[in-house]
Amino acid sequence: MPLNERIEAAISRAISRARAGTAPRQLSAALDYATAPGGARIRPTILLSVAMACGDDRPDVSDAAASALELIHCASLVHDDLPCFDDADIRRGKPSVHRAFSEPLAVLAGDSLIVLAFQVLARQAITDPARAARLMTSLAERTGMPGGICAGQGWESEPEVDLAAYHRSKTGALFIAATEMGAIAAGHDPDNWRDLGALIGEAFQVADDLRDALLDETTLGKPVGQDALHGRPNAVAKLGVDGASKRLSDILAGAIASIPSCPGEADLARMVRRTAERIVPNVPATASRV
Repeated sequence: MPLNERIEAAISRAISRARAGTAPRQLSAALDYATAPGGARIRPTILLSVAMACGDDRPDVSDAAASALELIHCASLVHDDLPCFDDADIRRGKPSVHRAFSEPLAVLAGDSLIVLAFQVLARQAITDPARAARLMTSLAERTGMPGGICAGQGWESEPEVDLAAYHRSKTGALFIAATEMGAIAAGHDPDNWRDLGALIGEAFQVADDLRDALLDETTLGKPVGQDALHGRPNAVAKLGVDGASKRLSDILAGAIASIPSCPGEADLARMVRRTAERIVPNVPATASRV
């Protein structure tokens, strides 16, 4: 089965369980709305690609890990869009969850998706307790404090921002989780895969800064100029378009070079290159070079 089909099927199974029985109708609908149709599913694709490079001997565990990671990502988007944070009206080309369902339901939807992610992994403890425990630990570390996406959001409320820690938490954490969890799901040591996740996360941050600076809302599918609006650090503001583009190329080259030796090393390098093609925006010839 193609990776995208595995990912969508696993997410669909998780959401269906959460909506079963006598669940509140509006909150149930908000969970489905927040997760489907999905975006690029880059993080779970990386996770499954790493698992396959390591042998993928337990695809049921890998699929659970991929869906759990994407559920956490979707939850973070729901919370990011809230008025107390980005106050964004659009996400993935449609009204954000709090605009479609209300702020209280958006908060509850995000919370429910976080809990659901760990429920998905906990179910794997029945057949593979060791891998399930390591997967939950990795995902928790990359979600909470002191270095997960919650910490990344927290840096935005600090009077002085540690830029490296901010980007490592805000954007990099779930990419590190993707490579770590892919290795764990296939029974391999996650430590060897951490650098790959960190570099892909850094590349994604720079690419996101370029998209925020260069693309319009229709193309991006969400509000643009958010970094400037909220006074956040931005690679384009610091390096200019050319400098940020060069930095992105250097990071992606480093990511490919960091792939550990494994049976699927060549396929994984191709996946990183395909991911780069998806995240790197076309830089208009008229773009500012300052």
